[in-house]
This record gives sequence, structure tokens and C-alpha cells, in this order.
Amino acid sequence: MQTSLNTSKPRWYDRPWAAFIFFTRLPFWRMHQPPRQCYDSVVEYWPLTGWLTGGVMAATLYFGSYWLPYTIVVLLAIAARLLLTGALHEDGLADFFDGFGGGGTNRQRILDIMKDSHIGTYGVLGIVVYIGLLYLTLLHLDPRYAALTMLAVDPYAKMLSAQIILMMPYARTEQEAKARIVYRKMSTKAGLLLAVQGLLPIGLYCWYFHESVDWQLLIFIPCIVMYFLYRLIWSRLRGYTGDCCGALCLLIELAALITICAK
Repeated sequence: MQTSLNTSKPRWYDRPWAAFIFFTRLPFWRMHQPPRQCYDSVVEYWPLTGWLTGGVMAATLYFGSYWLPYTIVVLLAIAARLLLTGALHEDGLADFFDGFGGGGTNRQRILDIMKDSHIGTYGVLGIVVYIGLLYLTLLHLDPRYAALTMLAVDPYAKMLSAQIILMMPYARTEQEAKARIVYRKMSTKAGLLLAVQGLLPIGLYCWYFHESVDWQLLIFIPCIVMYFLYRLIWSRLRGYTGDCCGALCLLIELAALITICAK
């Protein structure tokens, strides 16, 4: 993630552009440098970046299946997103497991463990189990179905995860934050825009597969997972961190995939 020293007044495209710079490793920053203040609102366009990351996975799953065994293609799709994001959310998930697994109920110890760049036993096990479940759920779906599913659940999971910044304060100070950024509270307009980014793909998906997908469960189960994770984070930290956001995104997405695979 490359942040900008530009301090000019933001234009309409600066904030979404900052989100693509922040959440991916593609060199968007070489083409345009948004003002520094745009990075405090990147979560408002997080689902929009999911259109890109989900799209890359979808393209890999669908087109790759024409040339390679599907077992290999699924691994390539997962690897493609890891490369695209620099494993940003997976890093947060590992830190989340380490902090909440090894920190007990001590708030400061959890925060210290999550900030530590070393990965522990809980983080390793958590990532292994997560990648294994992600691989198996995608392998369970045929290439076309899996591709369209990733286009829908990636932005939806990011939209739900973004709600955490409305539900609790940041657990650290800006100086203590890994990226030196604290996300701002969303306005009503920003919240509506966020909802459109996340609900449009999942809505189209549910409409298209209405005969084979229980859309109520697909919408409801990830929300339940979001709620219980929120309760866990609030009970231990009384606030969120960037690692919590990344962990929420991946776990909610996985819950959606498992729901789709359930008979």
C-alpha cells in the first residue's frame, strides 16, 4: 500500500482511487496520487475493491478450468487474490487468531500480540484451516457457479465487515495504527453508497440462482457471523483494529461460501 503526501482538496474520484491503492498491490499510485486525507475513508469503498478481487478470482476459476484440472485452478484463484492484495486480509486474520487465541481476556496483551509482526501457533493453525475450507468450498462448486459466487460474496463480505467502524471506536490511536490511519465515521450518503456496492452483486446473484440458492440463508448467516464476531471483539477490546476488519471480511465470506455449499 502506497499512501500519498498530496494535501490538495479531494475530487470525486480520489476516495475510491485511494481504496484501490490501500487494499490492493496494483500500482494505481503510479497513475494518480489522491490527497492524504482520502485514506481515512477507504472502508467506504472497500466493497468496490471486492468487485476487482472477486473478479480476478472469478476469471481465474472460469477460464482456467478450460485449460487445467479444476483442483489446480482453485489453488491458482486463491493465489491470484493473495498476490493482488498482498495477503493484506490474511495477515489480519493470522494476527486476529494470535491475539484472541493467545491474549486471553487481557485487552492490552491482545493488542500487543496483534501488532507483533511474528506469527504464532494460533495464527498458523487459523490460516491453514481457513485456506483449507476456502479451497474445499470452491472445489465443491462447478467453475461457472464458483466464479459467479466469488463475484457476489467478496463485495458482500466487505460491506458487512465495514459496519464495524460504525459499531465501535478504533482500539488504538492513529500513531499506534499499523498504517498510521484511523477510518472516519461514515455519513448517511457514504453508508448508502457502501450498501449499493455490496448488495448489488449479491442481489443479482440471488435473483439469478433463486431456484438453487436459499437466498434468505445466504443473506442471514453471514450477518449472524458478523454479529457474534462483533460481540467477541467488543467484549475483549472495546474497539476494532485493522486486523479485526481483515479477519471479519474473510470469515464472513467463508460463512457465505459454506452456506452456499450446504444442502
